[in-house]
Amino acid sequence: MIKKVIILIFIVCNSNTLFAQLTYGTTGLLHAPSAEMQRDKTVMIGGNFMNKEITPATWYYNTYNYYLNVTIFPFLEIAYTCTLFKAEALGLAPYGYTGFTNQDRYFSFRLRALKEGQFGKYTPAVVLGTSDPFTSSGGGVIDSKEGNGYFSRFFIAATKHFQIGNETIGAHLSYLYNRRIEYKLNGFAGGISYSPSRLPDLKLIAEYDSKDVALGCTYLLFNHLHLQMEMQRMKYFTGGVMYKIYLK
Repeated sequence: MIKKVIILIFIVCNSNTLFAQLTYGTTGLLHAPSAEMQRDKTVMIGGNFMNKEITPATWYYNTYNYYLNVTIFPFLEIAYTCTLFKAEALGLAPYGYTGFTNQDRYFSFRLRALKEGQFGKYTPAVVLGTSDPFTSSGGGVIDSKEGNGYFSRFFIAATKHFQIGNETIGAHLSYLYNRRIEYKLNGFAGGISYSPSRLPDLKLIAEYDSKDVALGCTYLLFNHLHLQMEMQRMKYFTGGVMYKIYLK
């Protein structure tokens, strides 16, 4: 199985990076956070195929999401993400509805508290962030155990890049917290990223998201079109595509 994963990653990544966590529509690793940021005034528009194994239990079927992400300042990123529901899961089939007919919506925020190298070459970048912090169930609740804050999480992440010869390796560590009953992402998460000097737009990533191990890669084509894929637990595929716009 591992051999198949490696072959698949090689095929996807060499079809000719960037740090975008497409599962949430934000900057990050694959499913775990990082402290990397986009450059100022970057807009990202994209969509994702999401295997049911990477979603909360509410999605007992494979689904899709799409998002709009804006880095308003070099230290602040905001995203709006929608994940599709099936009519059958919402009990709408008896009324003649079928397939994807509704969506869950949420905001994500990332605030850079510390820039890498800001106080010396050993200083890591540090980012504070949250996704889906607020649920409208129960009259409006932040960090709810239940309700429609399905992708709720809060985190602090640190990232440090190391130069080994001509090669760049990123080390990422984060701590996640939420109160969700069906989708607990609590505890430490982390990963390693590697961008080959001969293919600087390629990034290979291995991560642990506090729940599962994943292996994947990202690639940036023509400085605008970003591709990402991951194999969760080395067997469940999730992937997406995103377009980057650089505003003046």
